[in-house]
Amino acid sequence: MSSQYELIIIGGGPAGLTAAQYASRAGLKTLVLDKSPSAGALAYASLIENYPGFKEPIVGKELLRLFREQAITFGAEYKEAQVIGIRPESELKEVYTMDETFQCNALIIGTGSMGRKPTIKGEAELLGRGVSYCAVCDAAFFRGKRVCVVGGSEEAIKEAVYLTRFADKVLLISPVSLKEKIQPQSNLEVFEGETVVAIRGAETVQGITVRDASGVQRDIDLEGVFVYLHGSKPITDFLGETLQLGSNGCIVTNQSMETSIQGVFAAGDVTCTEVRQVVVAAAQGCIAALSAEQYISKRVRKRYDWHK
Repeated sequence: MSSQYELIIIGGGPAGLTAAQYASRAGLKTLVLDKSPSAGALAYASLIENYPGFKEPIVGKELLRLFREQAITFGAEYKEAQVIGIRPESELKEVYTMDETFQCNALIIGTGSMGRKPTIKGEAELLGRGVSYCAVCDAAFFRGKRVCVVGGSEEAIKEAVYLTRFADKVLLISPVSLKEKIQPQSNLEVFEGETVVAIRGAETVQGITVRDASGVQRDIDLEGVFVYLHGSKPITDFLGETLQLGSNGCIVTNQSMETSIQGVFAAGDVTCTEVRQVVVAAAQGCIAALSAEQYISKRVRKRYDWHK
């Protein structure tokens, strides 16, 4: 059975959460689906010094928390879940996660641009055959097996800990120090200062080759590789071919942040805006929310003032 909302926002960064503030304040039943509160570009920012209204520098994660709390205060519902697909063509649009299906009248996509193309030797060839980008999606396939997580972010730590519930052994391979950030687990081993240079296998993953800081390489046998490295590619893999994308992989929008499908909007870095700043993403989130409200209510013009 599907849960129905007036507006669903995919992505919990500054664009998505600003959209949630404006939409919920306008009285729309709004849901934010966020892969992880610690996975976006703003969450990784050590200090933000130029966000309007803040006289002192603020840690990116703290600014993001304030965005989130404000959206929830206005009435938005926030759910941590990874979206794996959408069906936006019909008047009532559908959003799919691993556990639930949601329906909505309008949809805003604010997933950012920290995606990446396969860069590790063997990664592309073995994707779906032991290589994965989603522990929540694929952990059950590796029950009782030996796997590794590649990455040095909080998201990588979180996914590695999650995998310990399924895999017999989890190796967390990071180029940076993580031991102060992770709680010991009996079946979790952390390798710091090492880089995965190749994923080995024929039909399925059979192992990896890692290189340490001195250049020495070694092979490790295992059956699954979960990659949590980041780049600057728009995160649109869950869209399939549903929306028009530009040659750079960005979602194409008009000035109202509407995409190629009516009732579907996009905001923030996923649109490859020329200036990638928090304040710009927030502004686009605002525009997308106002446009979504106008679409849902069938207004001729946008309504800007919702103060009671």
